[in-house]
Amino acid sequence: MKKFLLWLHKWLGLITGIVVVIVSLTGCIYVFHDDLKKIVYPDNFYVNDKGDTIQREALAYSTLQEIAQKAVGQEYPINRVDLYPAKDRTWVFRALKTNKEAFGYWNELTYYKRIFINPYTGEVQKVENTDKEFFYIVLQLHRNLMLGSKYGGWIVGGSTVLFIIITITGLVLWWPKKWKGKTFKRSFVFDFTVKWKRINYDIHNLLGMYTFILAIIIGFTGVLFAFPKFREATEITLNRVDDKKFEVMEPVAFDSVPQVSTNTLDNAIYYALNNFGQADMMSIRLSKDVSEPHSVQIRLEKDKTSKFEWIYFDKTTGGITSRTDHTYQSLALGSKVSSLNFDLHVGTIWGYPTKIIAFLGSLICASLPITGFIIWYNKKRKKK
Repeated sequence: MKKFLLWLHKWLGLITGIVVVIVSLTGCIYVFHDDLKKIVYPDNFYVNDKGDTIQREALAYSTLQEIAQKAVGQEYPINRVDLYPAKDRTWVFRALKTNKEAFGYWNELTYYKRIFINPYTGEVQKVENTDKEFFYIVLQLHRNLMLGSKYGGWIVGGSTVLFIIITITGLVLWWPKKWKGKTFKRSFVFDFTVKWKRINYDIHNLLGMYTFILAIIIGFTGVLFAFPKFREATEITLNRVDDKKFEVMEPVAFDSVPQVSTNTLDNAIYYALNNFGQADMMSIRLSKDVSEPHSVQIRLEKDKTSKFEWIYFDKTTGGITSRTDHTYQSLALGSKVSSLNFDLHVGTIWGYPTKIIAFLGSLICASLPITGFIIWYNKKRKKK
C-alpha cells in the first residue's frame, strides 16, 4: 500500500508542483495585501487633509459619485463603491467589466478602474488603472495563473484538490513505524549534522508534517473559492446538520429611514453611516434595475469579511425592505463555514497572529514541491 501511495505522492507532486509554488507564494503576499497597499499607496487610502475632517460629515453620496464618474469618464460606468466610516479614509469608486469566458488575463478584463475620493471635500486623490496594479495582478496569479477564470481557475482548483491528496498521502508516508527510539526522534526532530540530501529529505517530511492541518485548511478553503457549486453544496449539506438559518428580520423591526434627500441612495447611506459608524467598511453594488433594491453590505469588524450585515432599501420609497444578519450567532453551520471561508483562507480570522501563521504556512507549502523535486531528482540521478 505504501508503495502505491509513494508513487501517487511523487507523480501528483511533479504534475502540480509549479502551480502549488506559484499559488503559495502569491498567497504569502496576499495575506498582507491590505497592510502593504496602505504603506505603498497611502494617498489612495487616506485623506490628504486629516486634521480638519473629524467634525465634518461626508458630502452627499450622489455628489461624490458624480465627481468620480466625471473623473473616470462615462465610458467606464461605476458599479461598486466601498465606503469607510473612519474619518481619515477615502471612499473608493470602482468601474469593472470582465468577460469570464475569455482566455487570458488581458482578454478577460475589459477594464478595471478605481477612483479614490476624499468624501469630505470631493477631491479626487487618485484614478488607478487597477488592471496594472501589482497586488491585483498577484491576486489573479493566485486565482487563475493569469489564464482567466474559466481556464486558469480550473487548473488552480484542480491542482489544489490534488495538493490536498498529496498532503494526506505525505502524512501516511511520514507516519513512524515505531513510536520510540531513534525512529521516533527522527520523525519529529531536525538533524543538521547529516549530509545536505538527508537535511533536504527531513525538511520536506517534517515541515509537511508540522503544517499538515494548516495546509488542509488553506487547501480546502481554496477549493471552496475555486468551485462555487461545490461551496454551495457544502453549505447546504452542513446546514442540514444545523437546521437554524440566518435571521431575516421581520418588517415590523425595521427602522424608519429619514428621507432627507430626494435621492433614496443618499438617504440609505446617510442611515447606514449614522447607525453603523463603528463599522469597518460598507460596500454598495450599483444596479440600474428599478425593481432591484439598493443593497448595502456592512462589514462590522476590521479586516474581517465573516461578520457583516446586508440592508436592502427600496429604490422608490427609500425604506428598508429586508435585512440579513450574518453574524456567527445567527448562522447555521454551513452558512457559518461559508462566511468564515475568506478569513480562514488568508488568516484574518484572529488578526495578525493568524495572518502570520497563514503566511508561514503558505511559504512552507511553496517549499514542499521544491524539496520534493530535489528528492526525486537525486534518486533519479543515483539510478543512472
